[in-house]
Amino acid sequence: MRSHYCGQLNETMVDQTVTLCGWVHRRRDHGGVIFLDMRDRDGIAQVVVDPDTAEAFANADRARSEYVLRISGRIRLRPEGTQNANMPTGMIEVLARDVEVLNTAATPPFQLDEHGRVGEEVRLKHRYIDLRRPDMIDKLRLRSRISHTVRAYLENQGFLDIETPILTRATPEGARDYLVPSRTHAGNFFALPQSPQLFKQLLMVSGFDRYYQIAKCFRDEDLRADRQPEFTQIDIEASFVEEDDIMAITEGMIRQLFQEVLQVQLPEFARMPYAEAMQRYGSDKPDLRIPLELVDVDDLMKDVDFKVFSGPANAEDGRVAALRVKGGASLTRKEIDAYTDFVGIYGARGLAWIKVNERAAGIEGLQSPIVKFMDGVVEPLLDRVGAEDGDIIFFGADKARIVNEALGALRVRLGEDLDLYTAEWAPLWVVDFPMFEADDDGRLQALHHPFTAPSCDAETLRQQPAEALSRAYDMVLNGTELGGGSIRIHDQAMQQTVLETLGIGEEEAREKFGFLLDALQYGAPPHGGLAFGLDRLVMLMSGARTIREVIAFPKTQSAACLMTDAPGDVSAQQLKELNIRLRQKARTENAGD
Repeated sequence: MRSHYCGQLNETMVDQTVTLCGWVHRRRDHGGVIFLDMRDRDGIAQVVVDPDTAEAFANADRARSEYVLRISGRIRLRPEGTQNANMPTGMIEVLARDVEVLNTAATPPFQLDEHGRVGEEVRLKHRYIDLRRPDMIDKLRLRSRISHTVRAYLENQGFLDIETPILTRATPEGARDYLVPSRTHAGNFFALPQSPQLFKQLLMVSGFDRYYQIAKCFRDEDLRADRQPEFTQIDIEASFVEEDDIMAITEGMIRQLFQEVLQVQLPEFARMPYAEAMQRYGSDKPDLRIPLELVDVDDLMKDVDFKVFSGPANAEDGRVAALRVKGGASLTRKEIDAYTDFVGIYGARGLAWIKVNERAAGIEGLQSPIVKFMDGVVEPLLDRVGAEDGDIIFFGADKARIVNEALGALRVRLGEDLDLYTAEWAPLWVVDFPMFEADDDGRLQALHHPFTAPSCDAETLRQQPAEALSRAYDMVLNGTELGGGSIRIHDQAMQQTVLETLGIGEEEAREKFGFLLDALQYGAPPHGGLAFGLDRLVMLMSGARTIREVIAFPKTQSAACLMTDAPGDVSAQQLKELNIRLRQKARTENAGD
């Protein structure tokens, strides 16, 4: 029905006859001549309709915003003084010969160029309108190109695209499963996969030594800007590899992706052990563009009169850390109070601070409500953090986990608010993760998942599980975890040892993933892999603020779809077929049923 997209037209095509299909972006009537801005996924072209083409003029006259039209006409240069250099098609226009109204449109709930004034709920309710915006089209076009480039790279590296099941069984992978009741197996449930983890390992056992998949994954967890209940992974697994092999393959993929899609040459990927990242940045995904670091001052605070500091400094699981912000003494008390409220989100009970107005003046040159409690340690403290005139020093004092989360988040917030970034892109590999972490009850749980290989032998793992490191690695870019992976356990005895360490007995292990344990008996090769979050990758590369902006039909923060009104009720007949009765309905229905 069309010969060209609107955005393809340019001044080299003058005098050509073209046929365009699209939506009316804007209509203007200038003294008997009608101007239509026609829009499709490629751009906007100006169409001029003169009254001497009577039928075309009549159709253009009744056209309104978002009407669907098909027009044919001749391309010509715009008259001098009416050209638009800021528009790709701004040098030309189409003089219409035929205008056909393919469909009318109701008044849209918001104008596409005024979406910023509309709440996100309205945009998500009418997502099919929101997706017409050029900004959204560009993001989804970028997503498509990223997926294509990834596929081409991995295919060239010898990886096979293999799909894995969506209906599977629940396995312990760190989040709640989405469950699907089975009609044919009454009382039993499928689970939607949190990742293809077990199946890709089985593919390695099967001899498909290089697998990839752009896979849908599902996790029933609390949402935030970079989480959705259903998300997309670039899933990669290979056999007969070690950490450096997987890291080289995937780093090469990301480098090529940025080069081809954004024309960006990423700098060198730094490598940093997990323990160092937590100590210096309070995060296992530090944004290295921000030149702020946490400095331990526990030893200086053990004997101070300020219990807020001395308590954690003497506690086994405590930490006292300082965060020096160069030039931060200009922050107002209102701003400091706002940062205090901010760290409270992460469990911090306050935010102590010292402003260094004139260091040479000693205590008199400092401004702080806590200096009077720190007799004898102020100068050593200032020396340790490298404080200079005009700086502010923030402190965190509590359990190490709370200090890390609170000051780590504050560091990022200050980087944003004060525009402290020193580079556009800062890639990083975080390595040497702990094998386990303790939950609130002191029980060990896998930091990544229970199929991650430890860097020690089974006996050492049994004797010192809390000190064991894993063969895991995360790729971080600008403070966002792009992907994480590990070398997997390929030995059945080691897998059993890890499960026992996690308190998963043989019966439970057989019930949850006996099929994997069985497979490991039959010549499982050494293997490992990495999974990237495609949504997060597109978010970073497009400059979007949330992954909802780069997913065609996302869910809200409460995991609902406003457009389709999902999740929704199902009929009584459907529930009956699934052998399910809802408690709330049961109370209101026939009591004798």
